[in-house]
Amino acid sequence: MHKKVFYRLNEMKRKVLFLILSVCFCAVAVAQEAQKSELQQRAEAEDAKGNVATARYTYIRAFEDYANRGLAAQGVQCAVKATALYYKENYYKEAFELLRRAEQSMGSNVPAATQSALRYLTTKERMQMYMKLHRPNSVQEQLSIMENLVNASGVDSLKNDLLYNKAIYYYSFGQTEKGNVVFKEMADKLTADKDYDRVEEVFKTLIANGRRSNSATLVAQSYSNYIAWKDSVEALKTAAQRDALQQQIDEGKAIIADKDSSLGSRRLVIIGLIILAAILAGALVLGAIVLLRYIMTTRKQKNTIRQLNENNALKAKFIKNISSQLNPSLLKLDNSIPEVKALRDFSDHIQTLAELDSDTGSNREKEEIQVLPFCETLMDEIRNKVRDGVELLVKAPKLTATVDKEYVTHILRHLLSNAAIYTPEGGHITLDFKKRSAHTQQFLVWNTGSTIPEEKREDVFKPFLEIKDLANGDGLGLPICKTMAMKMDGDLSIDPSFSKGTRFVLDLHI
Repeated sequence: MHKKVFYRLNEMKRKVLFLILSVCFCAVAVAQEAQKSELQQRAEAEDAKGNVATARYTYIRAFEDYANRGLAAQGVQCAVKATALYYKENYYKEAFELLRRAEQSMGSNVPAATQSALRYLTTKERMQMYMKLHRPNSVQEQLSIMENLVNASGVDSLKNDLLYNKAIYYYSFGQTEKGNVVFKEMADKLTADKDYDRVEEVFKTLIANGRRSNSATLVAQSYSNYIAWKDSVEALKTAAQRDALQQQIDEGKAIIADKDSSLGSRRLVIIGLIILAAILAGALVLGAIVLLRYIMTTRKQKNTIRQLNENNALKAKFIKNISSQLNPSLLKLDNSIPEVKALRDFSDHIQTLAELDSDTGSNREKEEIQVLPFCETLMDEIRNKVRDGVELLVKAPKLTATVDKEYVTHILRHLLSNAAIYTPEGGHITLDFKKRSAHTQQFLVWNTGSTIPEEKREDVFKPFLEIKDLANGDGLGLPICKTMAMKMDGDLSIDPSFSKGTRFVLDLHI
């Protein structure tokens, strides 16, 4: 009975203490918000709206106001924010000058440790500007200064920030091994504190920085380290769960031993707990095995995909080399002979396919075209190739479109040439353009006549499915067009709902 009363009194004390602490924390938060000057609050509001010039000007006024009142910490923070807005618009001279003024504003009455922490902020901004200017020697110099300031300030959070900036520097300038060492040190510190979310946030920031700076090395290295860290954290979490379960089991045993005076009841409960522990341990072991197999499978799949990509690249290079070696000999033959011309066209098509396979499409340039004149010019090219009585129609609006002109011209020219061959006398050939949405547009080419059987509609876009007489065409025209469409993040297909002939649809995404 006395134990129960004592326990309830302790519980009440804990609740009262928790309430007092909550009130104190709220009061501190309100006081800190109230300490911000009106100028700083206005600057932050303009910054949040994206008004760079107004926010920058107001931050500078806030800095000067704080400096006049002897509030060095608040002033330096406002100056740093204004500096970031300066070099965001490439005003580097003004940015460096403002940092110099901010450091001069710290008077002798500011404690040495606080001065070091504030100078760390200004030095960090210089380092980031040098990063943006691609001056590695200057960046390294600022990092050295930052390290001295961190040691002088004694602020532990700045140590993690310094490690993060060192890792960014090493990765950005190709020093991957040093970046790995520094990043591992930072990740190990945060992981030891079980701050898993912070580590994951840092990894994602690194990957995002790599993508923004187009650094494939940084993205790949960050992603590889992230996967390895994720695996290790899962193991730590599993161990923590196991320890927590073991602790629960131990607490259960203690409670049973304390409250239950019946030896039989104790034995039954203990046996039940042991069985539960065995089941949980078995489940954990099974989970660890499944996780291990998943990791191994994922790694094998990555290796397989990498090997397949390498094989495809080698195959494309081999085919391209064969075509290039054949061309000098083919050029010596009489091109007026149909078989020779067919063989030369076949060699050119193979080389084009090989080049498309090795082209990622990321460096392709787009240009703006006038849609109607563009379509009419292509249609005029086949005007002398069609049979008698074939009507040529262009249904294109008078607007502009941004496209890969080389690839789009090749695809439409091939489709129209095919239509000229297969359209009977008195038929129709139509070239149409439609804007489906803000980011999707289509070119459509259709002609009257016989349709392509449904079972062959997918095969016409696949090369080398059957042996052909090259004099009657090599069957590579449509596969080349399909590949070009995919390189533009688009697609080329046959409209299955069109029954009055054949209609090809070229989808393009802006």
